[in-house]
Amino acid sequence: MTLTYDLVVIGGGIAGSALAATMAKAGREVLVLEASTVFQDRVRGEWISPWGVAETKRLDLYDLLVGAGGHHLTRHATYDETVDPEAVEELPLSIFVSGIPGPLCIGHPHHCQTLFDAAKAAGADMRRGIEVTGMTFGAAPQVDFVQDGKAHTAKARLIVGADGRASGVREAAEIALHQDKPHHMFAGLLVDQTPDWETDLQSIGTEGDFAFLTFPQGGDRARVYGSFSLEQRRRFAGPDGARDFLSAFRMKSAPKNEAIAVGRPAGPLLAYFNNDSWTERPYAPGVVLIGDAAGWNDPIVGLGLSISYRDVRIVSEALNGGGDWNADIFGAYGDERFERMRRLRWSPADRCNRSRFGMRCMGN
Repeated sequence: MTLTYDLVVIGGGIAGSALAATMAKAGREVLVLEASTVFQDRVRGEWISPWGVAETKRLDLYDLLVGAGGHHLTRHATYDETVDPEAVEELPLSIFVSGIPGPLCIGHPHHCQTLFDAAKAAGADMRRGIEVTGMTFGAAPQVDFVQDGKAHTAKARLIVGADGRASGVREAAEIALHQDKPHHMFAGLLVDQTPDWETDLQSIGTEGDFAFLTFPQGGDRARVYGSFSLEQRRRFAGPDGARDFLSAFRMKSAPKNEAIAVGRPAGPLLAYFNNDSWTERPYAPGVVLIGDAAGWNDPIVGLGLSISYRDVRIVSEALNGGGDWNADIFGAYGDERFERMRRLRWSPADRCNRSRFGMRCMGN
């Protein structure tokens, strides 16, 4: 069976579904091919920075996310073993972008599903459980795929790769991915039963050889992260890993962390090597990459979702700007993204992550 669309988006996560919703609302025929049948907790992608929140507003997706339970954080505290916890000052998070009260948190699987459903409601053809078996780019893009045991071919004006870090679209299009060496380990866990943690307060801190970040999700739930050296990559492995991880949050320099340490693990504890990656030219004739498929910033800096929403906004504006959908229309997108990722790699926060333990100067 051969189908015809304006866009075929491979990957129905946050970037892919946000683009599909935006383009479908603009009257484009969009097909989204998502491999999973259920979005899983992959311990990433739940904090949208204030400038990223502004991008969701420009895409007319902000009210959707807030309506789905998006939770603003309005205060920030930084703890460090060299600072008396009583002397820690809280920073108001409304100071960064006018009209934005602070970062927006929403659980990753729910976030994905909310956008997926919104794209479907806007008229996009949203399909799950898909195996992509072939891709052709250039002047006549097409995707071959299998759904429920049946083979299909979808022809389109453009293929969009939104299929994450291990992007098959990027590989098939022979778009080079550049990476620096891993900086440190980064682990995360969803925690319930934290009623004593203030729901609008995010925190970051260091003590000894462990750094932490805490992002309340609303109610008595929080997403917490910990950073430690590459040499300790199996520090929280084994059946007691989640409880050991939460115990590491007990710090003299951050006594409020006791509210996290006594919480109940509510999802998987996963740890990753953290590093930066980028593409010099995230497009080629007949194809463009967005989100992590186009390269990612070190997750400890926390800008992955914001980068994805800006990708969606710039690419959708290019596509809706009129004219042919040739590779030339993505020149400005490629230039802006390359410079954006370069600056993030050399930001003060990221330089700190290159220290011995990957976190020593996070509290300064």
